[in-house]
Amino acid sequence: MADRAEHSTDLPECPSAQGSGLLPQELRAWMVMLAAVGAVEQRLRSVVKERLDVSHDEFLVLCLLAEQPGEGLRMSRVAELLGRPKTRLTYQVACLQHAGLVDRRSVCGDKRGVEVTLTDKARLLLQETSGALASTVAEALAHVVGPDQREAMYGLLPQGVDAEATTAPTPAPGRGA
Repeated sequence: MADRAEHSTDLPECPSAQGSGLLPQELRAWMVMLAAVGAVEQRLRSVVKERLDVSHDEFLVLCLLAEQPGEGLRMSRVAELLGRPKTRLTYQVACLQHAGLVDRRSVCGDKRGVEVTLTDKARLLLQETSGALASTVAEALAHVVGPDQREAMYGLLPQGVDAEATTAPTPAPGRGA
């Protein structure tokens, strides 16, 4: 694999990472994280739409449910974890259900409770696209944060994930960076 330095861009690191302003370290770190999240979301939007044919917010619902093997989540919990209004989530889940990607069912013993689960179709689709989505995340991080910040973020990844394997691939000619 190529050296990490090859994947860095000519862009300066996130201004918040430089630490020359008035913000304390915790707020600078938060600003770096926000910049990284924003870059990842911006790049993922088009890849998610192209590969999964869902919106970015619908994709977040799928990802959250994908981490619940064999069981679902209550709609209220999904809304809480994603920080989304319940009314907006209801619309997103309806779209996902219409696409055959989630199932909804009433929670036993609670007439107002609704649980959402992934369908087999959604699980297969996520498995097929996970490599491209992971590469998109790595590429976005490489364009926003410097090597030190990327290393810190890779430290947040589950054990066993090789940070070298998640570095951004060199963009294809003509695709732009």
